[in-house]
Amino acid sequence: MSNQIIHGVQATNLADILERVLDKGIVIAGDIQIKLADVELLTIKIRLMIASVDKAMEMGINWWETDSFLSTNVQELHELEDENKNLRKRVAKMEAKIVQEKK
Repeated sequence: MSNQIIHGVQATNLADILERVLDKGIVIAGDIQIKLADVELLTIKIRLMIASVDKAMEMGINWWETDSFLSTNVQELHELEDENKNLRKRVAKMEAKIVQEKK
């Protein structure tokens, strides 16, 4: 006979737990309220959802696709902003030159 202890619950490691959470998704919600003499001074609403990208898209959540700071078009946006600044500087120089010529 063996003296092994049999556990009803199998041990899981962190990777297994993370895989399950990302596969199913988890929502954590809570509110923090600060009151003074029954007067509400501050309310903080916390909503956290943890899920894989596939699960989030399945649930209709895809805000990162349209967020300009997270999309692949960010580099193009920065290039356009730089070009705009350079053009404004050139126009300002031309206007200053025109004003000097009129004097």
